[in-house]
Amino acid sequence: MKAIEIRNKYLNFFKKHGHAVIPSSPLIPENDPSVLFTTAGMQPLVPYLLGEKHPEGKRLTDYQKCLRTNDIDEVGDNRHLTYFEMLGNWSLGDYFKEESIAMSFEFLTKELQIPADKISVTCFAGDEDCPRDEITANCWKKAGIPEDRIYYFGKDDNWWIAGEEGPCGPDTEMFYDTGKPKCSPNCNPSCGCGKYVEIWNNVFMEYFKTKDGKYTKLKQQNVDTGLGLERMTMLLQGKETPFDTELFKPVMDKLLELAKVDDIASRRIVAEHLRASMMIIVDGGVPSNVDRGYILRRLIRRMTRHMRKLQIDLNSLGDIIDLNIETLKEMYPELVAKKENIKKVIIEEKDKFEKTLERGEREFNKIATRLKNENKDTISGQDLFNLYETYGFPPEVTADCASEQGLKVDTSEFDRLFKEHQEKSRMGSEQKFKGGLSGNGEMETKYHTATHLLNAALKQVIGKDVHQKGSNITPERMRFDFSCDHKLTDEEKQKVENLVNEWIEEGLTVTVQEMKKEDALKSGAECMFIEKYPDIVTVYTIGDVSKELCGGPHVKNTKELGKFKIKKEEASSAGVRRIKAILE
Repeated sequence: MKAIEIRNKYLNFFKKHGHAVIPSSPLIPENDPSVLFTTAGMQPLVPYLLGEKHPEGKRLTDYQKCLRTNDIDEVGDNRHLTYFEMLGNWSLGDYFKEESIAMSFEFLTKELQIPADKISVTCFAGDEDCPRDEITANCWKKAGIPEDRIYYFGKDDNWWIAGEEGPCGPDTEMFYDTGKPKCSPNCNPSCGCGKYVEIWNNVFMEYFKTKDGKYTKLKQQNVDTGLGLERMTMLLQGKETPFDTELFKPVMDKLLELAKVDDIASRRIVAEHLRASMMIIVDGGVPSNVDRGYILRRLIRRMTRHMRKLQIDLNSLGDIIDLNIETLKEMYPELVAKKENIKKVIIEEKDKFEKTLERGEREFNKIATRLKNENKDTISGQDLFNLYETYGFPPEVTADCASEQGLKVDTSEFDRLFKEHQEKSRMGSEQKFKGGLSGNGEMETKYHTATHLLNAALKQVIGKDVHQKGSNITPERMRFDFSCDHKLTDEEKQKVENLVNEWIEEGLTVTVQEMKKEDALKSGAECMFIEKYPDIVTVYTIGDVSKELCGGPHVKNTKELGKFKIKKEEASSAGVRRIKAILE
């Protein structure tokens, strides 16, 4: 069964069970400070999981484009991906454990034809905070899973919470038995031997964790589920890796044809990073030296390095992009519409990095000359790491160059420094996600509303062609990216600041309406990624100043905002400027 068939079966199944099919949100989230990219299906639904009414109702389903950055350096093995697709269904205060589990079991066994004896499940074992989840276990027994394939684990395995406080609850995970022999008599779904592969996770949000660590029952109980499409496709096709499925195989085969030296890990890196880069670009991403732009740059550069390692002519990259778009166009038709821009961004970044590699080689030669003058024969791990971190020069290329000049490299020190670097990166990424459902506090809400006023002010001062290109909000400040072809003058910045403060002082009422998307557009409402919104949308209006499609949250009156002050205005990328501002 192909990936597109699995996706369609999933959406149609839940549609039959009363779920509204909503569109995938963009990879680049709008007004979400917690992450660089959309990392899970629940992320765009945060306001509704917190109790806000969703315009499409209480039962929802979708496929969500996701990208996670923690494992970039792991891509190349047989399972890690940065970009993936998550299928999900949600109950916003409607059904709960029994109906959710019954539907999951029916979809797996009836729609996907997975034999019931291939399925094992896990439930929350209970602790001093919350009881053992016997209700979920009994639901599985009722569905048809025998007791000897129901396992209990603690919070590390079967509990979900985003951040330190907020909505949380037990989850139940479904595992596919690959048929491999048990690695030991105690082998179970928590074992990493490969016998059991997780295929679905249903989270039951029934508690709220307070700042002091206490758990109370939620008034609105939600269900949030996630099924990884690439993994399910691989299992149903009996493949060993996602790279053996139709999602990657045409490009993997083409890379093998073009390579003068084959390396399966390098081919996987090129294929995976190319797909991820294309998906970021199609949703508005551009390479830069910060945040998500840096991730895109890193993906393209790592891809380029491994094309060189395969000794593939880099001028063939355009043809490989064409092939990848052809491969994926049924699943993502937007790739066809944005084809030329995708090629332009990737090839330009590749061209820049070729020069970076040249600079790295020059720096290597300086190090090699210094060592020879000092009668030393080993490049230190620190030099090796500096070449990698500062110049993007791959350690394996450094090792090749060293060998040609009769030098060795201290890989053990490099490994230590690299692990420290990875740990810092992971901690940074985890910090980005810290907060999750609890990341919509009072100040974030104020800043969210302030971005609408800033957008309106820029349109008046700079021109109607100004459009929001992204934003990032924390409790301390707001950052707003907008289309503009010039650096703002001091006079323009002052005018913008004054306008926003005038509207705050006026005490404008913030109202919210639900309407058809076409009616919202006719009324003059603005939004990013209009094609990604459902047929029924939420429109926030601030007096007669601003009207935008948005998911919230917002203040009720602009007087709640305080005083608006622009702290900095700078370039973000080509044709895009960035304002950093605070509320005092």
